[in-house]
Amino acid sequence: MVALVGSGSTELIDELNALHNVDAFAVAGDEADAARRIRRSQASYVVSDADPLAHVAAAWVEFYEDKVSLETLLIEAEVAADALQAGRAQLPDYYLVLDPEAVEGTWRHWWFGALSSKAPTRVLPLPASSREVRRQLRSLPTARPWPDAFPKWLTQLQFEVPDRLSIE
Repeated sequence: MVALVGSGSTELIDELNALHNVDAFAVAGDEADAARRIRRSQASYVVSDADPLAHVAAAWVEFYEDKVSLETLLIEAEVAADALQAGRAQLPDYYLVLDPEAVEGTWRHWWFGALSSKAPTRVLPLPASSREVRRQLRSLPTARPWPDAFPKWLTQLQFEVPDRLSIE
C-alpha cells in the first residue's frame, strides 16, 4: 500500500489507475471502504490518498501552531493507535509526499521530521508527476518496517517538537 499525499494526488491517482497491476483510488472521506478495498486488492501496487494518520497529523500541526489543545492531539492519537492495534487501519508501506518543496512550516516537520524519523525510507519526497510516481513505484527502497511500538509513539507525539526535528 502506497499513500499518495500532497497537492495533485487526486489527478495522479486517476492516471495511475490506468496502469497494469496498479489499483489506485481516492478515499473521498470513506476510510472504512478504503480499508476494505486495500485488503481485497490483488494488484502489485495499491495507491491511494488513504492515510490512517491524517487526523493525527492535522492535530499535531495545529497543536504546534496553537490552534488546538493538547487534549485534541491526544484524542486523535489514541483513536489512531487503537485503530492500528485492532486492525481497523493499517499504515501504508510508503508515503509518497508530492511536491515536498511546497510543503510549508509545521507540515514539513510532520512529514520529514516526526513521521520519517520512525522509518526514514518509508516517507519519500518526489515531484507531483505521473512519470515520477511510476518511476518511484518501480524502485521503492527496501525499508525497515514501521516500529512495533508505533501506536505507543503516537500517544507521545506532544514530545516530538517540530523545531527540534531534523528535516532532510
